[in-house]
Amino acid sequence: MASKQPFTDSDIADEAVRATCDDASICKRFATSKGYWTDLYVQYFVRQVGERKAPEINRGYYGRVKGMNLLIDAFLKKTQCDCQVVNLGAGLDTTFWRLKVENIMPKKFFEVDFPMIVARKIHHINTLLCCCVVIVFTVTFHLFNFVSLTDGHSLDSDRYCIIGADLRDFPTLEEKLKKFQINPELPTLFLSECVLVYMTAEQSSKLVHWVADTFPTAMFINYEQVNMNDRFGEIMIENLQRRQCNLAGVDLCQSLDSQKERFLSAGWKSVNALDMMTVYSMLPQEDVARIERLEFLDEKELLQQLLQHYCICWAVKDKLNLGEASILPN
Repeated sequence: MASKQPFTDSDIADEAVRATCDDASICKRFATSKGYWTDLYVQYFVRQVGERKAPEINRGYYGRVKGMNLLIDAFLKKTQCDCQVVNLGAGLDTTFWRLKVENIMPKKFFEVDFPMIVARKIHHINTLLCCCVVIVFTVTFHLFNFVSLTDGHSLDSDRYCIIGADLRDFPTLEEKLKKFQINPELPTLFLSECVLVYMTAEQSSKLVHWVADTFPTAMFINYEQVNMNDRFGEIMIENLQRRQCNLAGVDLCQSLDSQKERFLSAGWKSVNALDMMTVYSMLPQEDVARIERLEFLDEKELLQQLLQHYCICWAVKDKLNLGEASILPN
């Protein structure tokens, strides 16, 4: 009987990165339970609300979700949904389900993540689709009449595809996207949220370079850390390192300019970046006022520091002249 191989430092680091999927999902579950925004589906992927999260964490996730959604919806509007979306490192994200409910679906929505995470998500989906009593899922049930479960780490239908792959294993990622019929001629939106930072600068640059070379009309939205060279940033890094979570690409998170340069050097034509303090100030202020009444925030300076250390960067290639470079959250 063969002995089990010992865990390597790389295995431990990958497990720590996978754990951040649960962290983000649990935080979103708690924030939605408090009424920060509506998500009809997160409860089916994260069953327990979990322990209380600090108000600054909830407001930070509110800004993240709303900022990303503004850009996603703007892209879909510009393309009139004649496009495809690829969510890299999607985890238990529910964006696909939101778009379906709001009837702003792209032609196809792809998700990619570690095979272990994908297997969990597919299990949740299969369980829920088999339980017809879950009324909220019946709105999407017809999408899965022709689902092809090729293995435990992938799911495919006409409009929705989940792929188990390591983003650092670039040849396999490219092969699987082609296998599930990604169409380079369609305008394509790539999403990543705190994903590229766990790849080396060389690995993430290779990925964004491939996207720029392969998709003539594309947009890449990246939510990630920024301003990581000050003391607050150092504390963030130290906290993650204590959990064996290495930010391999943190050198590209030093400033908004370094975030933009990753895309400009890879051939993207137009790149913008805003820290989350700026994004937060640009969100519809009536709704911001509403969520700020949900919980008393004692540490306003902490929220400001937190928002100043995350950003949204979006890069555009617009061969079809759809006007994507003009997309701004407003």
